[in-house]
Amino acid sequence: MDYVWASLLILLLGASQIIQIFGGPANWIALALVAFWKWLFPESMGWGFVLILGILAAAGEALEFGLQMWSAGRYGAGKRGNIGGMIGAIAGAIFGAPFLLGVGALIGALAGAYLGCLIMELPDKDMQHARRAALGAFWGKAFGFTVKMSLGAVMVVLSIPKIWP
Repeated sequence: MDYVWASLLILLLGASQIIQIFGGPANWIALALVAFWKWLFPESMGWGFVLILGILAAAGEALEFGLQMWSAGRYGAGKRGNIGGMIGAIAGAIFGAPFLLGVGALIGALAGAYLGCLIMELPDKDMQHARRAALGAFWGKAFGFTVKMSLGAVMVVLSIPKIWP
């Protein structure tokens, strides 16, 4: 019966990463599933392993936003443009979620990062410089999302040997 429960949890871990595409807290869900398994089967892993997964989940969140800010700044965005890109990405993910079976959240986040940065940069810069800064916010969001999703995959792959009986 342990194999059935382990298979189910591994399937849920993999499915949790699909939530990433919709802008959901996939890495945190994966962490909660692993912590629940640790609680049910204390001998399967140590709390140190769960802590490492928590650090990976937190690093994913920090890198997602940090890379967006870094890239926008590298392309010429100021503080206002970075804030606009962050707010735009969050708003875009929320408003885009109902479209394309939820995949619109990803598209909305990318478009929102671009538009938010562009709108906030326009009062201080000409259109060419504002568009360049917004492009940086877009690419930073895309790269940050990719890194966060990759860390989620690492969390799942590291967890499978600990879960499998």
